[in-house]
Amino acid sequence: MSRVTLRLSGTELLCQEEHPSLLIALESHQVEVEYQCREGYCGSCRCRLIAGQVDWLTEPLAFISEGEILPCCCRAKGDIEIEM
Repeated sequence: MSRVTLRLSGTELLCQEEHPSLLIALESHQVEVEYQCREGYCGSCRCRLIAGQVDWLTEPLAFISEGEILPCCCRAKGDIEIEM
């Protein structure tokens, strides 16, 4: 279990083992996330990782800069803070 802090609102939520990705964990807590990966596009859910680390589930199809993550392609590796 990992704690995810959303920097813009200060909200903290828990990512459980049953959440296959960070995107699904965010959705399960009713956090609105812009995404289009389920429609065939990649990169819309891009956000900045402020603190902590993630485990990549799959190589992102979209270009991401250093310090950015795609919640649809990763899981929190311990407690993290994201700019959202």
